[in-house]
Amino acid sequence: MVRRDRAAGRGPSAGRRTSTRPGRTVSAGTGELAAHRNRLREVIGPIVEQAGYDLEELTVSRAGRRHVLRIIVDGDRGVSLDAVADLSREISAALDAAEESGGQFTEREYVLEVSSPGVDRPLTLPRHWRRNVGRLVSVTAGERLVTGRLIAADDDGVVLDVAGVPQELSYTDLGPGRVQVEFGRTGELADDDLEEFPDDPEDEEDEE
Repeated sequence: MVRRDRAAGRGPSAGRRTSTRPGRTVSAGTGELAAHRNRLREVIGPIVEQAGYDLEELTVSRAGRRHVLRIIVDGDRGVSLDAVADLSREISAALDAAEESGGQFTEREYVLEVSSPGVDRPLTLPRHWRRNVGRLVSVTAGERLVTGRLIAADDDGVVLDVAGVPQELSYTDLGPGRVQVEFGRTGELADDDLEEFPDDPEDEEDEE
C-alpha cells in the first residue's frame, strides 16, 4: 500500500515534490529498468494528461535498498502544490490498483517523488519555450551564445529581444535554452516563483 508522507516546497532546481514511502519494490536487474519505466509510464501517463499536465520526465534509480521513482510534470500555467499533492495521491492509488490486479511492478521498496521543473531545467521543446515567454534566456544558436528576452515562441522557433533588436531563431539552430534568474525583477514574478528564492539569513539577524 502507498502512504503519502508530505508535500515539499519548490527549490531552485528540484521543483515541487511529494514523497511517498510504500513497501513496494523494483526488479533487481538493471536491464529490466527500461521495461519497468515503460510499464510505469503506461499507468502514470494517462493520469497526468487527464489532469491537464505534461509528463516531462519519469526516471527510476536505486537509492540503497530502495528505488526512487521521480516524476516531473508541467503545465501552461505551472503546477501548484495542491496539484502536485493530488497527482501524487492519484498515481499512488493507480499503482496500487495495477499491482492488485496482477500487474506486479516491484520487489523492493521505493520512494515516489512528484515535482514541477525548477528554473534551471533546460528548454528543449516548443512547449518549454512557450511557457517562458517574457523571461530572459540564454541559448546557443549555431556557434554563438545568445542572451535575450523571449518575446514569442511557436512550433517552428522563437523570437528573442537582444539589446532591443528582435531576432527570429529556428529550433533547428538552437541548443537547450536556459532561463536566467533576474533578481531585479522579483516584483514581477508570481508567488510560486518567489518560493525559489529563500529569505536571506542575514536579513533575519538584522531584524532581531
